[in-house]
Order: sequence, then structure tokens, then C-alpha cells
Amino acid sequence: MISNQLAAALGRRNIHYGWVMVAVTFFTALVSAGTVGAPGVFIVPLQQEFGWSTAEISSALSIRFVLFGLMAPFAAALLNRYGLRNITMLAQLIVVSALVASLAMTQVWQLVLLWGVVIGIGTGMTAMVLGATIATRWFVARRGLVVGILTASVATGQLVFLPLLASLTERLGWRVALGLICVMLGISASAVLLLMRDRPSDLGLRPFGDEGTAPIAPPAPVTTPILAAALGTLRDAVRVPVFWMLFATFFICGASTNGLVQVHLIPMCLDFGIPQVQAASLLAAMGMFDFVGTILSGWLSDRYDNRWLLFWYYGLRGLSLLFLPFTDFSFYGLSLFAMFYGLDWIATVPPTVRLTAQRFGPERANLVFGWVFAGHQLGAGTAAFGAGLSRTLLQSYLPAFFTAGALCIIAALLALAIARQAKPAAA
Repeated sequence: MISNQLAAALGRRNIHYGWVMVAVTFFTALVSAGTVGAPGVFIVPLQQEFGWSTAEISSALSIRFVLFGLMAPFAAALLNRYGLRNITMLAQLIVVSALVASLAMTQVWQLVLLWGVVIGIGTGMTAMVLGATIATRWFVARRGLVVGILTASVATGQLVFLPLLASLTERLGWRVALGLICVMLGISASAVLLLMRDRPSDLGLRPFGDEGTAPIAPPAPVTTPILAAALGTLRDAVRVPVFWMLFATFFICGASTNGLVQVHLIPMCLDFGIPQVQAASLLAAMGMFDFVGTILSGWLSDRYDNRWLLFWYYGLRGLSLLFLPFTDFSFYGLSLFAMFYGLDWIATVPPTVRLTAQRFGPERANLVFGWVFAGHQLGAGTAAFGAGLSRTLLQSYLPAFFTAGALCIIAALLALAIARQAKPAAA
């Protein structure tokens, strides 16, 4: 196999194969992020061609949003039982099948089924748990940095693909743009097939940073049913206070990022007379700062107390959200907000994954993190609805932003309440 030959060649140059796994997973996550964000580009073309309302199209995207999060713990169980390569390939096949089928859709229920349910399940089968699994299985040292790099791929995917997809849609139509996504998913699937392996022991290696001399024997095959593995892990995790602290902080994380700013910042800017293109460029600027901030967060999480990192991340995010309404929505004020908020948009992920692995062990870390990530998406859904309700009833988004800022301050304090030293829980 090419992976064995490549591992041997890299080994002669003292390069661990784990970095190949990082590269393949980064590219896979990058393409997946482009796939998840692409439907936002197609809303207007779909309205123009089929006459569907924004609410009808948004209903499909909302279903995908929820399934993307709720699939995470079950995705982790699938990865553990059937292997990284098999499940990643299956997820990409599901997504490509839905995209190809959607080229011929004519009814809104087809949109809901394909872009909502099928793509939601397909993208959710990897989500953030794939990166967490790679980091905990393949790395002992630099684990936080790896999580930071793989998490940053979400911002990179949106920065790389969305402007290109928007340009193609405007010039050649949404079907051509959708075809590009299918091609990129095919390239990504080929890379996964050729290069991805489940564990270092598959190549006769120890994880990067493990100072042992002999390869680690692979664990016994996982035979627990998927539902039992996911729910059994939840049953054990809920007995541990650390789980609830991580779940609560990540719920607030989702409520103060995806569900609030990503969904409602542009319409709030429109309320203050800021053009849509300028508001969208603000989100793009946040994405660039997020790429830097998340990788830096991974580097820091390998060196400093992860509790204090979360304290500062949530604290600064809360202050930036509380500060936003007082910027007068000027160019200078919004630029300052974009910089501070963007730097820690998803910088909370590396320390959260590390704390999860420390407390629950590397073999169960991805399952537990899957449930923590489900909390993130529930928070996002709550904020998306709550901010919209605030705009409808109070004619203002500002109460939602003030509430999110206050919740972030609470999350900062919760992070410090996590025990300083944590030992892995029994499997």
C-alpha cells in the first residue's frame, strides 16, 4: 500500500506519518466546510429558479445544522468500530450522492431531504470528532496544535470555497458551482482511500511524541453496537462533573458564535444601515483572524493550563460581544470587533478537546467530545431562534448580543471551576 511505502520513506527522514494524517484530514475537513457553507451561496439562485421562499430554503439548512451536531457522538462510535478511512469514505459518498441528486431537484421537499437530512447526516459523520480522533490516536506531543490546525480548516474552507462558489454561481449558475464541490469531494475521497490509516500500529509506529521503542499493539476490536457505545458513553460521562462543565461552556460557545454572529450579524448590520457586501466582508475578516487564532490556541494548549486558556477565550469573547453595540457600527469599531472576536471564534476547541482527553482517556475522548459538540450545536440552534425572536418582538438584536456576552462571562468562570488535575476515567 502507498501508505506503508510513504511511512517508510518519511521515517528515513525522521518525519512521523501522523503529519500525513493531519494533511489528509485538513484537506477533507476543508472540503467538508465548503460543502456545509455552500448552500448559503445558492439561496438567491434557488429562489429565482424555483420560486421557493427564504423560509422554505432555510428550513432545509436548519435541519442540516441540527443533524450536523447530533450526529457527532454516533459518528465517534462509527469511527471507533469501523475505522477512520471506512467511515470518512462513506460520509463523502453520502454527501456526493445527495449533491448529484440535487442537480435534478424541482420540489422543495427534495431540497429538505437532500440538503437537510442526507447532507446533514453525511457531514455530521465526521464533523469535529474526526479531527479530535486523529489528534488523540496519532499524537501524544503537539496534540493541541494538531486540533488547532484541523479546527482552523473550517475557516479556511469557507475562505477558499465560498468566494469561488459565489463567482461561479453568478457567472455560470449554481449547478456548475455544485459540480465543483462534487469534484473536490472526489479528490478528497481519493486522498483518504490512498493515505488514511486508522492507527499508528497499522504502520508499525507509536504515536508521535511517544518515547517507547516498540510499536503499540492495537486495542481489541470494538464490537459494541453503535447506539449502545454512544449512549453508554453518555451514561458514564454524565456522572462526571467535568463533562457538565465542558458541555455547558461549549453550549455557550455555540450560542455566541454559529447561532448568533454567523446567522444574525449581517441582518443586524443592515438594521444599522451597513450594506450587505460590507457586512459579509466583516465575516470574512473574522474567518482570517480565526484561522490564526485557532492554530495559536492549539500551540498554547500544549504549553499552558487549558482551564485558564478557556477563561481568557470566553472572557474576551464576552467583552467583545458586550462592546459591539457601543461601536456605533463605524468602520473602526467593527474592525476592532472583528479582530478580537475573530481571534477566538473557535479557539475554544483545542483546550476543550485536551481537557476531554485528559479526563476520559484517548480511546473514549472522541465519544465524549461528540456529546460535548452536540451541546455546542444545541446552543447554536437556541441562539439562532432566540436572536430571531428578539428581532421580531423587540425590533432589535441587541438584547441577544448582550445576553450572549453575559453567558460568555459565565462560561469563563465555569472553565476555572474544572479540576486542575484530571485522571482518565475507567473505560
